[in-house]
Amino acid sequence: MKTQTTIRVDEVNYNLAKEILAKLGLNYSQAIGVFNNMIVMNKGLPFEVKIPTEETKEALNELENKKGKSFKTVNALFDDLDN
Repeated sequence: MKTQTTIRVDEVNYNLAKEILAKLGLNYSQAIGVFNNMIVMNKGLPFEVKIPTEETKEALNELENKKGKSFKTVNALFDDLDN
């Protein structure tokens, strides 16, 4: 048995999601069905949801403002990580 429901989502993201799903061979309704099945299988959301820490917020802000470190080579990155 199936049921019909109505949801409200952001129109821009909805259209972008539909384009992505079409490339995967799914329509929006099928994707919602997959999501519902994953919720049931996981007995919760199929991904981790948590409030970001201050450290995470700072890192995200740094990325958004392009203030993070950059390296010319992979070796330079690994050298920095070792320090």
